[in-house]
Amino acid sequence: MAKKEKKKKLIEKLKNRYRLIIYNDSTYQTAWSIKLTRLKVFTFFGIGGLLLILFTILMIAYTPIREFIPGYPSSEVRQLIVHNAVLVDSLEEQLQIRDNYFDKIRILIEGDVPQDPDFVTDTAIPPNNLQINYYNHDSVFKQKILEEQLNLSIQKENPQSRNIANIHFFVPLKGMITNKFDVQSDHRAVDVVGLPNSRISAVLDGTVIFAGWTAETGYVIYLQHENDLVSVYKHNAELLKDVGDQVKAGEAIAIMGNTGELTTGPHLHFELWNRGIAIDPEKYIDF
Repeated sequence: MAKKEKKKKLIEKLKNRYRLIIYNDSTYQTAWSIKLTRLKVFTFFGIGGLLLILFTILMIAYTPIREFIPGYPSSEVRQLIVHNAVLVDSLEEQLQIRDNYFDKIRILIEGDVPQDPDFVTDTAIPPNNLQINYYNHDSVFKQKILEEQLNLSIQKENPQSRNIANIHFFVPLKGMITNKFDVQSDHRAVDVVGLPNSRISAVLDGTVIFAGWTAETGYVIYLQHENDLVSVYKHNAELLKDVGDQVKAGEAIAIMGNTGELTTGPHLHFELWNRGIAIDPEKYIDF
């Protein structure tokens, strides 16, 4: 009963009428008056507060006023963020394409065939008349795919690019030839035996395009030279240069060794390629 009486008194207080009067301070005449109840006052201020909150939210959401809020980026900053996000996404895609391309080039140089059927479409290489054939490791550059697609030349062809007889080659290893160049037996190289731990020298100025390990031929290094020439040095004990290094003729690039499954003893397996065709090194180099 006491709780009901208190609740009834509270409701009556909310409904009690009051008059708000504004007097003229000089004449004490009533300038303005209004009848109020506590319930009306609470209702008025509650609705007014909600309208004020709603108005503030709309102003922040749909007008430039929001840019004056601390920590909120301006329109220029937001445009720059979106632009940078697009650039980063494009850069990641281009880096992935580049990495895939380099991986497939590395596989080709090591004597394998890429398993990815999208090898051409994933890269910037034009797919005109592309033919991927199987080839053995000792004739990596004899296939047309490497001649046309890898494009290992470092300068444009000139009238003397095919005339290599006038080029002075530095001897890669002074020693005795134990296995000569023979196309019929598919040995497109010369095997040279020298003193233990002999240094292997670059035959011409050039750039290292591959330097690494292969299961069949051990430590291998490829050099790209002018006039569409590529020299190959296999079965090394140690490589002294990395991919991208610039070398001079006669500069040490490796140490003679006996690495790889196909080796028959410590020697240098030396190949010389011109425009994707293997040539007999003995015709140009006095070992």
